[in-house]
Amino acid sequence: MTSPIPAPGEPLPHYVSTAPFDPYSVEVMTEEQVRVNQASQLRLMWWKFKRHKVALASGIFLAVLYGMILICEFLAPYDLHTRNVDFIYAPPQRVHFFHEGEFVGPFVYGRTMTLDMDTLKRNYADDTSQVEPIRFFCRGDDYRFWGLFESNLHLVCPAEGGQLFLLGTDRLGRDVLSRIIYGARISLTIGLLGITVSFVLGIVIGGLAGYHGGIFDLVVQRLIEVLQSIPSIPLWLSLAAIMPATWSPLLIYLGITVILGLLDWTGLARAVRSKLLALREEDYVLAAQLMGARSGRIIGRHLVPGFMSHLIATATISIPGMILGETALSFLGLGLRPPITSWGILLTEAKSVSVIAFYPWLLFPTIPVILVILAFNFLGDGLRDAADPYK
Repeated sequence: MTSPIPAPGEPLPHYVSTAPFDPYSVEVMTEEQVRVNQASQLRLMWWKFKRHKVALASGIFLAVLYGMILICEFLAPYDLHTRNVDFIYAPPQRVHFFHEGEFVGPFVYGRTMTLDMDTLKRNYADDTSQVEPIRFFCRGDDYRFWGLFESNLHLVCPAEGGQLFLLGTDRLGRDVLSRIIYGARISLTIGLLGITVSFVLGIVIGGLAGYHGGIFDLVVQRLIEVLQSIPSIPLWLSLAAIMPATWSPLLIYLGITVILGLLDWTGLARAVRSKLLALREEDYVLAAQLMGARSGRIIGRHLVPGFMSHLIATATISIPGMILGETALSFLGLGLRPPITSWGILLTEAKSVSVIAFYPWLLFPTIPVILVILAFNFLGDGLRDAADPYK
């Protein structure tokens, strides 16, 4: 049946619905799709990072370690410089829970020492008649917390009149575990401070080279090529050797930090330069230039934030190299010096093959170095994948 033809002057029939139009009714999405479509860039990155289980576990592990260095005086059973002259080169003690079939709780047995007159080696044996319970939240060696106030509260302490060497002692009778905990403060923070120096130099120099180009870019690229062509270890050694021996430990610490930062900015600068070469032709950069914005503002406010996630991932991967650099310099005697303690300084105790053969527990500082390096690498991989959540 055909519709009637309207008479001249009459309005045509209206076939469009007058009901309010909902644009989302065309494609009905599930709650999960709505949650993803309305999520911010940062939230998408976090969701993708969480799927990288190893990177997530590494991030938690590093967060715990960096939290521990804030209270290392409280965590260490002994003070950094406490010497136990009766227990030189004492091997690690085992923690027991049962004594003669009865539950006692965490404890260690007392130690007896005999001297081998042929080899002059100290031999230690457990005395099962001496049960020394481990104390928690106890009073022990005095210390100055962050050099601010006196305290003697520790998380773990030996029994009254007893000893507790879970990782053994060194040639001066100092507890290896306590020194590893104290050394973490230096070894972990030197990587953060070094990457800060490298980050600033890389962004500033690489940003100016990529944004302006020309002769400045040419000079910067040749300088980077020269620095990258020099072997890193000899360059570290030469720069560390020029620091005066009369410098205080704090100045040496700052000097090593600056050296590590000065030698690591080249790779970051090239990454920043390549990104800015691609972004400087965008329309929003031209708009900022027409509005009178200076180069520093354009680079810092408009260009760098666009790939900051990539820079963070790159910096995370660079931190392990700085930790290894400090460890190598300190091990070779050209880095940090006592009384500052780092993992590299602790490893100087194990330079001799004979020492390693007789006292292998002096190599325990290598374990946190390996774990931290692996954790930073896994974390960097996870951040690099999460930097582009749309892939």
